[in-house]
Amino acid sequence: MQNTQHQNIVGFIWNIANKLRGPYRPPQYRRVMLPLIVLRRFDLVLAKNKQKVLDEKQRLEDKKITGLALQKALSRIAAKDRKQELFNTSGFTFEKLLGDAPNIAGNLIAYIQGFSPRARDIFDKFEFEAEIAKLDEANRLFLIIKEFFSGEINLSPEAISNLQMGYLFEELVRKFNEQANEEAGDHFTPREVIRLMVQLLFTGEKDVYEKGIYRSVYDPTAGTGGMLSEAEKFICGDGVVSGMNPDANIELFGQEYNPESYAICCSDLLIKDEPIDNLIYGDTLGVKDAKNKTNGFLPYDGHPNKQFHYMLANPPFGVEWKPEEDFVREEYKDQGFSGRFGAGLPRINDGSLLFLQHMISKMHKPPMLDDSGNNTGGDGSKIAIVFNGSPLFTGDAGSGESNIRRWIIENDWLDAVVALPDQMFYNTGIYTYIWIVTNKKPEHRRGKVQLIDGTRHFKKMDKSLGNKRNELSDEHIKALVRLYGEYYHDATSDVPMNGTLEPRVCSKLFKNQDFGYLKITVERPLRLNFQVGVERILRLNDQSAFTNLANSKKRKDDAAYQAEITQGKVMQMEVIAALATLDRDIVYRNRTEFEQLVDDAIKQAGLKIAAPVKKAILAALSERDPEAAICLDAKGKPEPDAELRDTEIVALPEDISLPLPLAYDGETGHDKLLILVKGHCEDYLQVEVLPHVPDTWIDHSKTKVGYEIPLNRHFYVYQPPRPLDVIACEISQLEKDIMAMLSEVV
Repeated sequence: MQNTQHQNIVGFIWNIANKLRGPYRPPQYRRVMLPLIVLRRFDLVLAKNKQKVLDEKQRLEDKKITGLALQKALSRIAAKDRKQELFNTSGFTFEKLLGDAPNIAGNLIAYIQGFSPRARDIFDKFEFEAEIAKLDEANRLFLIIKEFFSGEINLSPEAISNLQMGYLFEELVRKFNEQANEEAGDHFTPREVIRLMVQLLFTGEKDVYEKGIYRSVYDPTAGTGGMLSEAEKFICGDGVVSGMNPDANIELFGQEYNPESYAICCSDLLIKDEPIDNLIYGDTLGVKDAKNKTNGFLPYDGHPNKQFHYMLANPPFGVEWKPEEDFVREEYKDQGFSGRFGAGLPRINDGSLLFLQHMISKMHKPPMLDDSGNNTGGDGSKIAIVFNGSPLFTGDAGSGESNIRRWIIENDWLDAVVALPDQMFYNTGIYTYIWIVTNKKPEHRRGKVQLIDGTRHFKKMDKSLGNKRNELSDEHIKALVRLYGEYYHDATSDVPMNGTLEPRVCSKLFKNQDFGYLKITVERPLRLNFQVGVERILRLNDQSAFTNLANSKKRKDDAAYQAEITQGKVMQMEVIAALATLDRDIVYRNRTEFEQLVDDAIKQAGLKIAAPVKKAILAALSERDPEAAICLDAKGKPEPDAELRDTEIVALPEDISLPLPLAYDGETGHDKLLILVKGHCEDYLQVEVLPHVPDTWIDHSKTKVGYEIPLNRHFYVYQPPRPLDVIACEISQLEKDIMAMLSEVV
């Protein structure tokens, strides 16, 4: 199909859509137009053999043949050159619908109900019957059907092949989604971002370009199928432009939980005559105790125990995974690394890293070459997934997010991260990042991660679409793919700087160890002074162990209750009286000595107090004092001051081997970790901390491991401030301008 014809059809359909204005707002046009495009295409595909299908149906039913046998027989007759099942057993066509205008709504519903099961399911997911009623009530149904029957638009197989029609449908999906940009970001990724992801995914791959090769492509958040379709188009072509390997056998798999998006994706595949059984309607992460649904919804992974060669996804940004929480936590607890989420769980308000873990669980075993160069392992897999900034750095050391990053990096799966410009998506203006994850890195990329700064690779759109004001041109995509493919440290790219194109470093290579760090706990000794003054004695009333002396749990016996309270109050007064025997003017700066004085005073008063009460007394009578002696614990070691406790971030030793021996529970293997890093941490303390605070030490039992990817920090270029005399000159000029304007007003 020539591009002109393509654009003419798109423009004609868009004009039809404008006739919906009134009953529908422009963002709602797709509810009507997309199912009608599918319906008209199916109508024309089946027109030639329509009567043969009806005759065969009658003949077979007379022989009591029903069910699957009937469906397969009718499908073979309906369109002999099709591979996927498609037929219609109603007596209607678009022409007959228009011939009975008063009953068009009911006849149209009957027409849709006559389709083969999978095609009928598509219209059910579109919820098209509700739109039919709305159109009929608004007197638009006949008009719109008539427009689609017009001779000005030809969607027949003779005019447009299945593949060409599929890409025409995609173009219309894109336009209607852009029109509905206030919600499109939930399921629609800009096409140029997908093209970049696809080209990054296939860069450096060799097997996929072999003649006749089979490769599977999977999207766990398939949406309208744009990523799957673009991947297939890049390799196999689209009927207009040849792909990189038209002889490849690409099989598409996906899962989507939004019914309309699922319907669009299925429509695209069925129009192209490609299998739709591999596209699952359901929740990829899983929902526990999901209500039974009759529309085929699966509340779990629809492709269990299956691996894929290539995977792409745009999971929801910053969306709670509360509906999936029970299912995910149960799998995490019961299955660990045997399930999908062994490394950890992110915080509840962003589940995007769950999808990456899910995709990693779908990777083929990595290749393993023997001495002869033969592969004794698997095919391996490669993933391209787009995130917001949160998965790069959110989460403290030992948190779920940090552990997930650690698991990916220490297994040498993270290949590259590409930072995209802001304002690229329809419903958000934030910066986004493409992660490339693979278990089959070539030798020269092993043990390293490539960071690419593509934030300046964009052009302004002529007309913004919601929050989308920037887009990638073909040249920008080529530049970013070149940086990824060439794999040079400090590689440059020409980007806009101060109104001109200037070379700027846009690619950096780092060792996996560079992203790990140790979070050490630095302690300082507790130093307290003590005094038995009135003010400090009054603080005893803030200590629960002391005030509880005058409480009673004997609620059922009032006399015993009152007696115990009275006894407790007497005890409180006796304790205070015993403390009052100490000199209130003396400030004691040694806890051990003061504690002995308190013990002696209590003993001399003939009292016996529990350990919590004694602890409360010392707490009430103490204040922090940097001049006081260090408080020692029972073993004679300095006691840490919780208020002075601090943490330091220490880079991993450069020569440390990965993966680290510490398990993801933060405890197992901790002693083995300390053997590797204790000296390194002590050296850091000696150089960075002790010269400034000489009484500190590290509590190595609290040492944690964390991982983050501070991409922006690595590409930050310091810009010195302008000279002060220049700034002063500008201020002076502004003052003159303001005074001149004021004089005109006066």
